[in-house]
Order: sequence, then C-alpha cells, then structure tokens
Amino acid sequence: MIHVSGLYIYPLKSARGWSLTRCDIDAFGPRGDRRFMLVNRQGMFMTQRRHPQMALLHVAEEVGRWRFGFPGQAEHVLTLPQDAPVHEVQIWGEDIRAHDMGDEAAAWFSACLGEVCRLVYMRDDTLRPVDPNYAKEEAQVSFADGFPLLLISQGSLDDLNARLEETIGMERFRPNLVVSGVEAFTEDTWRRIRIGSIEFDIVKPCARCVLTTVEQNTGVKGKEPMRTLKTYRMFEGAVLFGQNLIHRGQGSIRIDDEVEVLETL
Repeated sequence: MIHVSGLYIYPLKSARGWSLTRCDIDAFGPRGDRRFMLVNRQGMFMTQRRHPQMALLHVAEEVGRWRFGFPGQAEHVLTLPQDAPVHEVQIWGEDIRAHDMGDEAAAWFSACLGEVCRLVYMRDDTLRPVDPNYAKEEAQVSFADGFPLLLISQGSLDDLNARLEETIGMERFRPNLVVSGVEAFTEDTWRRIRIGSIEFDIVKPCARCVLTTVEQNTGVKGKEPMRTLKTYRMFEGAVLFGQNLIHRGQGSIRIDDEVEVLETL
C-alpha cells in the first residue's frame, strides 16, 4: 500500500522544520507552514541559499505565542501583535504584503545572522495566488517558493543514498509529504492523488538548488547531494527531485494514511 510516512511543516521559511503525525490542510496548504519569513533591508526574502546558518534557527509554538531559538542566543518569545505595520516584501520578484513583527524581533534575528533583517508574518487574510499557469482552480500559497506542498517518495531518497558515500536525511529536501510503498521516482508519473478526503494535483517537478547541500544540524554547506544528483537527475538544465502539489480541498492527513493515485501520465 502506498502510504504517508512523513509529514513536515516549516513555520519560519528556511529554518528548521517540525515533524508531525497529523497535518491540517487549510487555504494556504499545511497549517502554519512558512507563515513567518526573514527579509533584508530591501525587503527581499532570506534563505539558506545565502545564509546557511538559518538551518540552526528553530521555532516552537505555545498557546498564544511563539518561541524562537538559535545557538548562543537567549530565546526570543513573540506574541503576534494585533496591529502590525504592513510592508511590501519580495519572493522571486513577486511583491507580497506582510506584517512586520517589530524592532525587538528584528534585532534578535539580526544578531543571530550577523545581518540586518526583519521578521514578517502572513496573516490569514493575505492573498497570494498560485501561478495560474499551474493552478487548475483558484489556489493560494504562503511564503513557500511557489506551491503549497512538496512531495517526495522515500524510495527516491533511498535511491540517492545508495549513490552517496555518506547518507543524508530527508530534511535536506524540506518536503511536506513523504510517501512510502513505491519505487524511486514513481511520483514523477503521478498527476492527481487523494489522501483521506483531499485531492492533490501534482503540477510541477521541484528544481533543486544549493540549499540541499546545507547540513541541517550544523548549518555547514558542502558539495552533496547536488554533485551526485547532477549525474542522473538533470533535465533541461535543472536538477529535479520531488513534486510540487496543489490541494483541492481542506481537511487533515495523518501518518499511515493511504495514498490513492487517481491519474498518471
């Protein structure tokens, strides 16, 4: 049986993720996924591509507040302000309205990363449509790069690790959904699936970047797995690993839920 074997969200874009046993899917995708983001002086989004130490940032949610941690720094505790100023921020050239989390948060994150930055948040009333070239129906997304969910099969990672001198974990690829019970890269052939009561369109392979070379426990950048992936997963100039999804409804999915393939290539 094809089934869900991993569920993850990343509350702060490009920071450490959470492993879940149940994931609620809302209008943006996985609830709480990439609703916080760091931006530089110009309002441009910041990620591990240029700031690999962001891998060491971790987030915990408590009732009514958030706790952020980083090695060598006292925790920063944040309560979402009721009236936060709105700024225009940018992701891949796209202007998005976001709420600024204040000077104290900005100072804390700037000290962690050694660069002036600000923390912003996407509220529930924010509208960021998915690229209509890929969305069959009206859909929206959080601060994720472009799509609400990313799926990878465990078989695809196992195939990669069989080619590497040192194995790596799935966290390098930052998926939301990990599925088991299929051979490597079977997900490349899917076009529509159902998990529980929710259908998902598989709309675009995920082009990978140097972020995958950051060791998530140390924040140190290396050569792998991109060096190996380029030998067998290069298509039209891009390294492809995983599939981007758009959800057709809302609800909950859980570890061990069956994955029903509704449509293939």
